[in-house]
Amino acid sequence: MRLLLVEDDGKAAGLLAKGLREEGWIVDVAPSGAGGDELASVNDYDVVVLDWLLPDQDGIELCRRLRRRGFRTPILVTTARDAVAHRVAGLNAGADDYLVKPFAFAELLARIQAILRRSGPTRSPLLTVADLTLDTVSYQVRRDDSPIALTPKEYAILEVLMRHPGQLITRAQIAERVWDTEPDAVTNLVDVHVSHLRQKIDRGHAIPLIHTVRSFGYRIGPEPT
Repeated sequence: MRLLLVEDDGKAAGLLAKGLREEGWIVDVAPSGAGGDELASVNDYDVVVLDWLLPDQDGIELCRRLRRRGFRTPILVTTARDAVAHRVAGLNAGADDYLVKPFAFAELLARIQAILRRSGPTRSPLLTVADLTLDTVSYQVRRDDSPIALTPKEYAILEVLMRHPGQLITRAQIAERVWDTEPDAVTNLVDVHVSHLRQKIDRGHAIPLIHTVRSFGYRIGPEPT
């Protein structure tokens, strides 16, 4: 599943993104309201974690503006403001929940799962490519109805590929969404993890699904005959 984190505190954003990615989430980070607005306009997210105090604008105003545009993705607002009036303002602006800083990472995960359950699926939780399925709610992966055990990084890479079947996904795109670091620093890690993923997905099957596009990246789907 894919999450947008709008947080101007670089250290906090890095720690949260790292933890969420270890839990299997694909995380995009925006350090400002304008950046968050742009990403929310061009990408499809399952949930948004939005800081109230941003350097360029009020996070609550961003929440209100997104809702006016018909943005239906669940929004969890985080802030150090814990007065009842602030919580009411956030909810009235269209937020689905409100989490006061400092908070435990486990509580953030629980709140995210709770608002996802309450809001109901905005799209099918199942991603399917040929006989391969990935359930973004239960995190279960199956091929030909046989379960496949993946590490969190393998799962995240597979989800990135399966959200864009038949399309070239570059190593840099995978690195940006799965690792909390510069793409150039993890190029070799991407190749290693995809190699392990390919063994689990394609081993024992007559039709391979994960393909290398030499010098560029990877693509998932049956090759055209």
